[in-house]
Amino acid sequence: MTRPDRWQDEVLAGPGGAMTDEVGVITGPLTLRTTVVAGGLVRFDVQYKDADEWYVLTGSPRAHHGAPAALHAAALAAVRAGGGAEAPGGGAEPPGGGGAG
Repeated sequence: MTRPDRWQDEVLAGPGGAMTDEVGVITGPLTLRTTVVAGGLVRFDVQYKDADEWYVLTGSPRAHHGAPAALHAAALAAVRAGGGAEAPGGGAEPPGGGGAG
């Protein structure tokens, strides 16, 4: 069930899977759930498809800056890419970047 404050999709994790706080990397067919929580944050949880137990995607929760659905899409893309995917950031670097020139 998808609510206005929650998004959930099945996703096949790419090579290297998705990194979780509880059990480390998980791979294969997964379900990703993104939920808006208090304080302008979103929480990302993953589970093996059709399993009962959910795991927190490392780096969660993140600030959503008014675009939680976009963060859900970014998290799906990250998990598809694999490589120990973590929760996407809620925003880029400040304007001007952070690198030294």
